[in-house]
Amino acid sequence: MTDVFIKICGLRTARDVEAAVEAGADAVGFVFAPGSPRTVDAATARALARRVPAGILTVGVFRGQPVAEVGRLAEESGVLAVQLHGDEGPEYYEELRAPGRTLIRATAEHVRRCGELGEDLLLLDAPDPGSGKPWNWGSAEFTAPEGRWLLAGGLTPANVREAVRATGAWGVDVSSGVERERGVKSPELIRAFADAARGL
Repeated sequence: MTDVFIKICGLRTARDVEAAVEAGADAVGFVFAPGSPRTVDAATARALARRVPAGILTVGVFRGQPVAEVGRLAEESGVLAVQLHGDEGPEYYEELRAPGRTLIRATAEHVRRCGELGEDLLLLDAPDPGSGKPWNWGSAEFTAPEGRWLLAGGLTPANVREAVRATGAWGVDVSSGVERERGVKSPELIRAFADAARGL
């Protein structure tokens, strides 16, 4: 299980970024979607992204925003990946495609395979995104998508290992599950999550 891709999302401070990097995260996420306690502006995200070593993917997270706004914030912040978390159609992915940019589609719906709308990675969120409630991944109704996909929603250091084993997820994504209070990350929980995901 050591090769599980790990994304730590909703980072807002240099301390958050340092903790994720030290824990061995493969990707870090900055939320641009309005209305979240984890939302940052482009200047903050750019400053934080500069602290991320090469080889770790920096991700801007968007939800239901106009494609022009998404493109502008991605450029201003300098993130290497765009994650769309809404009802965006294939035209979004086509317009946002750029050299060196990774496109991530986040959805709470059952999807057969990664790439159906033009995304490079698929993120399968829980049916109630942002609630911290997990999928019932042990259910017979849960069907893992084909291709590269990340499991999200309600993951914590206590359940991530079981989740990876049960679903065969290529990667995992966490935000609230490594917070000591809403919107405030815990370095200790970030480390514990990464270790558990890798089966250490």
